[in-house]
Amino acid sequence: MKFEKVHNKGQAQLFSNRYLEFLTKTHPLIIFGIYLPIITYMLYYCSTSLRYPWWKIAGIYVAALFGWSLFEYLAHRFLFHWVSERPLARKITYTMHGNHHEYPRDRQRLFMPPVPSLIISSFLFTVFYGLMQQAAWAFFPGFISGYLLYGSMHYAIHAWAPPFRWLKPLWRNHHLHHYKDEERGFGVSSTLWDRVFGTMF
Repeated sequence: MKFEKVHNKGQAQLFSNRYLEFLTKTHPLIIFGIYLPIITYMLYYCSTSLRYPWWKIAGIYVAALFGWSLFEYLAHRFLFHWVSERPLARKITYTMHGNHHEYPRDRQRLFMPPVPSLIISSFLFTVFYGLMQQAAWAFFPGFISGYLLYGSMHYAIHAWAPPFRWLKPLWRNHHLHHYKDEERGFGVSSTLWDRVFGTMF
């Protein structure tokens, strides 16, 4: 996914149809507005309807956050950076993530837009429910909270300087991923899995 020139201004055009193109963009507040009520309701449902004690909800929630961090790393490394010679596969990869590498400062494409986000999250909830039944009502909020944390970090890294000294390694890791070697530094909200799998700068 290497480009002759990385553009720090402007954005890619992904579709010729303006309505489809509109659906590829979003603002972080829209994504938070969609998912925070869902997270709140599911945790409330766990407590009131499923009668889960707070410690069980908290344990599942934290495990899901940890699960997200691994999912984030694996998806970024093996799905978003999928290399293929097939034109359709190349188009899909570019639409999902390649455009971000060509236009890394495009703030409208730092979060996944609502329509594909809701389709994917609905699929994931179905998978979680199939694997863990009622516990999915506590796991899904933690997983999506991990996604919101990741999205927020990703937005901040591309839009601002690190606000605290202890966050500089995350900024550095992701900027090196973009501007030095895209085969390293796949973690965005954490460098844990880069360290575990040997892809840390």
